[in-house]
Amino acid sequence: MTARDAAPRTTLGDLQDLKPELTALRRALHQRPELAFQEHATSARVAGLLAEWGYEVVTGLAGTGLVATLRAGSGFGTAPRRLGLRADMDALPIAETTGLPYASQAEGRMHACGHDGHMAMLLGAARHLARTRNFSGVLHLIFQPAEERGFDSGAKRMVAEGLFKRFPCDMVLAMHNHPGAPVGQFLSRTGPFMAAGDRVFVKVIGNGGHAARPHLATDPVVAAAAIVMALQTVVSRNIDPSQAAVVSVGRLRAGDALNVIPGEAEIGISVRSFSPQVRARLRERIVQICESTADSHEASVKIDYVEGYPVVDNAQAPTALALQVARELVGVEQVVGDMPALMGSEDFAYMQQAVPGALVRLGNGPADGGRALHNANYDFNDDNLCVGAAFWSRLAETYLRDA
Repeated sequence: MTARDAAPRTTLGDLQDLKPELTALRRALHQRPELAFQEHATSARVAGLLAEWGYEVVTGLAGTGLVATLRAGSGFGTAPRRLGLRADMDALPIAETTGLPYASQAEGRMHACGHDGHMAMLLGAARHLARTRNFSGVLHLIFQPAEERGFDSGAKRMVAEGLFKRFPCDMVLAMHNHPGAPVGQFLSRTGPFMAAGDRVFVKVIGNGGHAARPHLATDPVVAAAAIVMALQTVVSRNIDPSQAAVVSVGRLRAGDALNVIPGEAEIGISVRSFSPQVRARLRERIVQICESTADSHEASVKIDYVEGYPVVDNAQAPTALALQVARELVGVEQVVGDMPALMGSEDFAYMQQAVPGALVRLGNGPADGGRALHNANYDFNDDNLCVGAAFWSRLAETYLRDA
């Protein structure tokens, strides 16, 4: 065992001096949210801090993404361990209603999913590790754009542009806050953790006319309504009850005037699944139902079926490492290692397809009062900033050590 291996690893108390700095940083990021692939100011701010702290920073990945690298210890000619830690940067097109003094200053945009907190936690770890350097190996900090996009996202583009060829990692980890769980509680699981998410855009085409003469028109509204009702049977009558799946209609649009039967209607569908077989079956039945139901109403459809993020599938080794570090940091009672799988989706899955990886969740406190994710009243809990930063620091110190 080397002296570095024997050195004390980060505790929650070690980060307390950074809490005012991290809180101010998180709130500043919150005030200036930027949407997917538009995170120019955010990326520049993050890159500037990391460079100031001694990291080698490479920008321009997937447009606004960046990777910051810090090396410490010895043995770089003999294959050191390499760790990737990822945070997302983009905001959502939601008008904030919190009324907080640091509320979003960008009209119609806000950090309603906590990405401001994710960045601040990883930056806190970056700051701490830069001053302690209590590890031996290569640390890559990945700041990723466009997680909220739903398709052709930041993670997918970064991987396609050679992220892990340029910055090789033995494993990669990510963290997401979790409203509804106690502040500071860590939650994860080995295996499938978050669902694949697909989006379906259906245009129902009829023949518009006067509302008083419906027999002279082909009503796409009625056809669309019938499709929506028929879609409710996709999961209940086509998917094994032991398998998880969701088909939700989130959009139904048609017409403007009460005395006009419109020529078209639009349906937007969100589809979630874990199994490739289930995913394929959902697509098959949704297309069949849309086409056949429209035909039965003498209408037609145009379907744009967009396959989104894959399943977040936590590999055993990085998940075990994350849970071990969490238990050491906050205690066994504050760690849930068998969290039920979630039907939400995350583009971190693309990174897991390239490198063994794990996603962990960090409790953000009660989700009532509109404090759930993607809500106009949501806010990241600043009490988690030092918890998350300490977790990332201790994880790096635990994995990156002399072989």
